Amino acid sequence: MSIVEMKIPSPGESITEVQIAKWIKKDGDYVEKDEEICEIDSDKATLTLNAEADGTLKILAKEGELIAVGTVVCSIDTSAKKPAGSPKPVEEKTEKKAEPIVSGANSNNGKSYASGEPSVAAAKMMREQGIKSSQVVASGKDGRITKADVLSSSGKSGPMSQSNWGGARELRREKMSMLRKKVAERLVAVKQETAMLTTFNEVDMSAIMNIRKQYKDKFKETHGVGLGFMSFFTKAVCEALHEFPAVNAQIDGQEIVYHDYCDVAIAVSAPKGLMVPVMRNAESMSLAEIEASVIQLATKARDGKLSIEEMTGGTFTITNGGVFGSMLSTPIINPPQSAILGMHNIVERPVAINGEVQVRPIMYIALSYDHRIIDGRESVGFLVKVKQMLEEPIKMMFSGNDPVKVLLGL
Repeated sequence: MSIVEMKIPSPGESITEVQIAKWIKKDGDYVEKDEEICEIDSDKATLTLNAEADGTLKILAKEGELIAVGTVVCSIDTSAKKPAGSPKPVEEKTEKKAEPIVSGANSNNGKSYASGEPSVAAAKMMREQGIKSSQVVASGKDGRITKADVLSSSGKSGPMSQSNWGGARELRREKMSMLRKKVAERLVAVKQETAMLTTFNEVDMSAIMNIRKQYKDKFKETHGVGLGFMSFFTKAVCEALHEFPAVNAQIDGQEIVYHDYCDVAIAVSAPKGLMVPVMRNAESMSLAEIEASVIQLATKARDGKLSIEEMTGGTFTITNGGVFGSMLSTPIINPPQSAILGMHNIVERPVAINGEVQVRPIMYIALSYDHRIIDGRESVGFLVKVKQMLEEPIKMMFSGNDPVKVLLGL
């Protein structure tokens, strides 16, 4: 027998322990080299543990357990042979289709109390109402539980039955993930250790929306990505950071560190919580490159594939609460950065234009900043600069200068 022991690798500097988030493979499964077998949570990222050889898996650590870096968490018996495939006979499949999936032999008008899988909507409702599969009369194909079955079992069938509250008085306790605990610690630390203030402004999005409407199809045809708002905001932020470098700086002990580049972090909502991946040197990226980078980083965040390197080192953060319908908020600084820009939803509002009331698409924007190194003049000036860039996007091509003056050499 030849055994390969697999240890927890170091996810990065200063990380001494991780949490076993989920075993993708089961104890006794045959695994192949480089196949993902486990998800690991650190306080910075979710990583995967890949099989180091072909063989039979022996699991030595439980899900949710905290494990020190370097600890053996599983082993692989490389002497085991890959099991031959065993397809089921046709007649066995036919019999299974003909039989209802039941728990016991109770029937109810041709329906069964099911042990089959519920639909996504049904499963969600069952969790929220504390209903078990054995309490539901299934009417779906092959004993599948439908949303209507759950409604019927809870005695609700009218228009008012769509409420997610089921009246049950049960409690659920879930252990906080290492990532969530770290986020909580950092947010509390920011409130306690910085002099955080927020300033607000509003942006008339007409110009950008007209550009998107006119060129979005050609843009996607040329670059292979959609033309969203994030690229415009990122470019506007980079121009404003160049003019107000303190907003792009951070405190390090008794010194202020200024950055001559813009590593812009983008807040992304992921299944395991808020992730903030970083776009390096965003000031030198085109709109298409920014859009492609946002899609790539958001996809990695959703799939839990972000590396620690991709989430560290940002100099400024942009967060978009507007995608969830937020009208206005005060975003919290992402330490050790000194400022964060909050985007919000776009709403048609009456505004005064040249003495006349017009309806325009307006977005409120917010800048939260550390008043220890950023003064009011700089914070307000930065936000005004962002507003100007967005309302006159052609100025982004001329580094914020008047295009006519550039043309005339003035």
